[in-house]
Amino acid sequence: MHATVLTILDFLKQIDIPHEVCSIEQKTFLPGLRLERGVLQIDAEKLLYPGDILHEAGHLAVCEPTERYMMSDDVYKSGRNQSWMQGEEMAAIAWSVAASRFIGLPLDVVFHPHGYKGASDHFIKIFSEGEAFGTPLLKAWDMVDPDLGFPFMKCWRRELSWY
Repeated sequence: MHATVLTILDFLKQIDIPHEVCSIEQKTFLPGLRLERGVLQIDAEKLLYPGDILHEAGHLAVCEPTERYMMSDDVYKSGRNQSWMQGEEMAAIAWSVAASRFIGLPLDVVFHPHGYKGASDHFIKIFSEGEAFGTPLLKAWDMVDPDLGFPFMKCWRRELSWY
């Protein structure tokens, strides 16, 4: 297994993001990754971009805690509250930036050239300059270290529920 993948998996274990390395037979939105009832499944043989693991883990981390168990397959068709999900998408991106910085990976691991609809370079630029979209929600959910600010996290899993 690729060293970057192992580093990311070790991080997920440390912060208690439910995940498992397994074979995934069905077609998935991101190759080698699938959410199944709040667990991130990772097929290392089919995974194309290790940074995608952090993005999908970010979805679990920032999800409304009362709905985390509902995260399966296409998160937008999982029966979750739709009004929360757009903000969670932005927060998951910001979370993946904080995670990549914490574990010492360059931002181009998360924002690889084949993702983010061609905006990877733009995202690298804006997050390299400091805070960007998604960070206000991480702060509102009391996840960002109040003294150090973003990308330093106080906690890696959202516990504050707005439900």
